[in-house]
Amino acid sequence: MSHNDGFRSLDRQECLRLLAKVPVGRIVYTRRALPAVLPVNFGLDTDSSVLVRTSATSDLVRAVDGVVVAFEADDFNTAERSGWSVVVTGRATAVTDPAEHERLSRTGPLSWVVTQDWIFLRIEAEMVTGREITGPPGTD
Repeated sequence: MSHNDGFRSLDRQECLRLLAKVPVGRIVYTRRALPAVLPVNFGLDTDSSVLVRTSATSDLVRAVDGVVVAFEADDFNTAERSGWSVVVTGRATAVTDPAEHERLSRTGPLSWVVTQDWIFLRIEAEMVTGREITGPPGTD
């Protein structure tokens, strides 16, 4: 008999599949030596990295370019007490290569905020973890 604690770990491929289903996540980073969280719309690149289109002059770019950040996205059904959460941890970098920028301009996510000076931030998927809430504890 197995004990169901209501959680199930998700493997990398399952995490990436779930991330591709939702349009919004949160970047977790450090601002002025304190934790900060910013909701953003995003997309996944072909190498599984997280892509965010944002203003080149934003505080976010200055804070995260070249440092390790976490990115979290989730989806929950409160009526059924179920859902999932995925965290991607890796180095964030501003995309500066012109050819890469052009490719992402065609295939990458669109920003929900209108800006003229946009760039892409890439978060490498160095560590991808996730958990699924499978229902009330103790049910099989």
